[in-house]
Amino acid sequence: MEQESMDVGARLRMVRDRFGLSQRELAKRAGVTNGTISLIEQNRVSPSVSSLKKVLEGLPMTLADFFTFDSDPEQARVFYQAHELPNLGNEQIRLLLVGTAHDKRDIAILREVYEAGADTGPDMLTHDGQEGGVIIKGSIEVTVNNESRVLGPGDAYYFDSRLPHRFRNAGAEICEVVSASSPPTF
Repeated sequence: MEQESMDVGARLRMVRDRFGLSQRELAKRAGVTNGTISLIEQNRVSPSVSSLKKVLEGLPMTLADFFTFDSDPEQARVFYQAHELPNLGNEQIRLLLVGTAHDKRDIAILREVYEAGADTGPDMLTHDGQEGGVIIKGSIEVTVNNESRVLGPGDAYYFDSRLPHRFRNAGAEICEVVSASSPPTF
């Protein structure tokens, strides 16, 4: 069973309200226009992963915190069913997070599903730590610090996440990746 999409606009509005910020104040803190915040909250645009991360830096909040904000605290768990993994991405790039019930996660483990043509956005991602992954199905173009490589099933990557990076499925089929990053930024 696939994870159903979350209303990103309503969630952003709820989180922004909980932090007591106006659209204008959040936009100023995140370095975006308040029109961007308004369009996201009205679900008139579906933000790329990099765009949403940039907006959340104004709170500051990680993608995992954003998508699990106000989740009922649970006892630490060991096993998770596929439908229990929250989607930290969007419909084009599903970033399914493992281990959300743990107060202190030292690593972020994701099942990433990229639709044909999907990419993480025009802005290169950067964050503290290291990340790596293994391509399970399809192919993905990984760009790290202006070096690009198309990877297929069984291929892998590992790099310092402070280097600018992005992911793009230039293929005609879905790409699946299992990745990990530490410290967790998701």
